[in-house]
Amino acid sequence: MASSAWILFAFLAFLSLMNDARLFCKGDPTDGFTAVPLTQRNFELQWPYNLPLNDRYSDTDGVRKFWVYSTDKPLRPDSATKPRSELRIKGYDYSSGVWQFEGYAYVPKGTTGTSIMQIHRFSGPATILMLKVYDGQLKFYTRAVVESDIYDRWMRINVIHDVDANKLTVFVDGVQKFETRGNGKGSFDFKCGVYTQTEPSHYMESRWRNVTVLKKQG
Repeated sequence: MASSAWILFAFLAFLSLMNDARLFCKGDPTDGFTAVPLTQRNFELQWPYNLPLNDRYSDTDGVRKFWVYSTDKPLRPDSATKPRSELRIKGYDYSSGVWQFEGYAYVPKGTTGTSIMQIHRFSGPATILMLKVYDGQLKFYTRAVVESDIYDRWMRINVIHDVDANKLTVFVDGVQKFETRGNGKGSFDFKCGVYTQTEPSHYMESRWRNVTVLKKQG
């Protein structure tokens, strides 16, 4: 009798754990979203104006490599911005709805003081989100830590921007790591690569593959 009671107790505990697991399982961040078609025409590259593109960017077997030095020129002679080698998604600027950026990123050890992904705004504050690398951590601007120990590994990064709700959500490797309110509405686009920030290393690099843009249906 005691053995039967123990088996029943164990079974009920197992059911409880399974129910808890279902409560915490939120599925894939792309569930409910549809990828928009992207061609090479949607990928606008930005790099130091005085150099040829292949001095700061390469695309080999689907891996896009971006790098700059802290002493590089900006993207245009009349720009006061810092050095960058970035990809801008064009043709899908948005000002409403729920949009998502997805890509697999790799940051080599030693890179610091750079933005590797941003949501750019065309007027007002220049960005609503920047994911910056500082000493092996991925941060929301220079404030909240989104992910630690990021060097020398591939990470799946998903960023969801709900414009109407003014909400930003960041996932790393399919797990929600950060959520915050944005700094208002506007017209936006997605960018990734390297864009020099404060206290940068002399050399900055990130690699990206499978860059995708998705839109929530309904």
